[in-house]
Amino acid sequence: MRDEARGPGWAGLLLLWLLGADLRLTILAVPPVLPLIHHDLHLDEKLVAALTGMPVLLFGLAAVPGSLLIARIGARRAAVVGVFVVGIASALRGIGPSLPMLFGMTILMGAGVAVMQPALPALVARWFPARVPLATAIYANGLLIGEMLAAGLTIPLVLPLTGGSWEKSFAVWSIPPLATVALVLFFTGGETGQALRARRARWWPDWRDPRTWLLGVLSGGASALYFGCNAFLPDYLHALGRPGLVDLGLTALNAGQFPASLLIMAFGLRLARRRAPFFAAAALGLMALGGLMVPSTFVLIAASALAGFAAASILILTLALPPLLAAPDDVHRLAAAMLALGYTITFFVPYAAGAIWDASHLTISALLPGVAGVAMVIGGAAVIDLRPRASSASARDGS
Repeated sequence: MRDEARGPGWAGLLLLWLLGADLRLTILAVPPVLPLIHHDLHLDEKLVAALTGMPVLLFGLAAVPGSLLIARIGARRAAVVGVFVVGIASALRGIGPSLPMLFGMTILMGAGVAVMQPALPALVARWFPARVPLATAIYANGLLIGEMLAAGLTIPLVLPLTGGSWEKSFAVWSIPPLATVALVLFFTGGETGQALRARRARWWPDWRDPRTWLLGVLSGGASALYFGCNAFLPDYLHALGRPGLVDLGLTALNAGQFPASLLIMAFGLRLARRRAPFFAAAALGLMALGGLMVPSTFVLIAASALAGFAAASILILTLALPPLLAAPDDVHRLAAAMLALGYTITFFVPYAAGAIWDASHLTISALLPGVAGVAMVIGGAAVIDLRPRASSASARDGS
């Protein structure tokens, strides 16, 4: 057991990877079984968008309270609380099956993830202060692999194991987060009371800093592209008369993120804090959305993979910015504000697209979240100040 301030050594990289995976495993277990839930609980497209977008909204609403929790009990303990809530709530989603239980536990699960997300950049800054780019890339890689595993294994592996029950599949995906809790508690130690008291006042974001808002726009753009595709791709392919491509399309969307994580792990120092990579990834996102309108099977799958690559590139580049731009004690505050703004944007964009789809009955409405996300990335990257901050923001805002 080690003190959090010193970190758990190389085992901490594995723990960061597992925590990153737990951010998405239970969330991305939903899209593959959406047609089953849609049928059993009689959901319309607005409720489909709400079910997939509700955790995203909680990511935004609970991010700043998560920063407060980090200041009060430490990043490690906050991460443990968050991942424990994720595991328990995920297992309870399928009880019934009941629409109130499904939505209620989805909300609780989203709150758990929201607490974890600002804790991870704070853990990176405290456990690996000299290796921030590497540690950030590793937990981002875990996040992406978690998305890929949930999307790619639910239909061919988990559903057969549970007899085709989407309810039991949620319980299966709750096992990894609960196992992570045990590993974090075993391999790491908490901060001292003195260290916690020294940081308790520093949790409220600096809303006067334009970069706080622009980081939220970049984060929201990346998530709108990714979550919009995950939410609507199954029903979009059903509407095109290609239901057999749902599993392959979701797998390609999430697998396409993996090479993006490797690319940034290899060339992160060259890509970090530059505008050009954001513009390039946004251009690829537009190409992917155009490809989804082509009826060819090969083009549809390739476009899904390209959309995943573009979204992941933007996401990882954005996640790396708080540790690179903020003073060490301000990382969790900036990350919390970025996530609060970004995920709030991400919830409302797909929900609006679902409402437009219901009203217009135009299948192409499924692509609107991606278009909006790309536009936000281009706008945010064009004006954000990417110079690092030399001093703590806490001295300026009085927190």
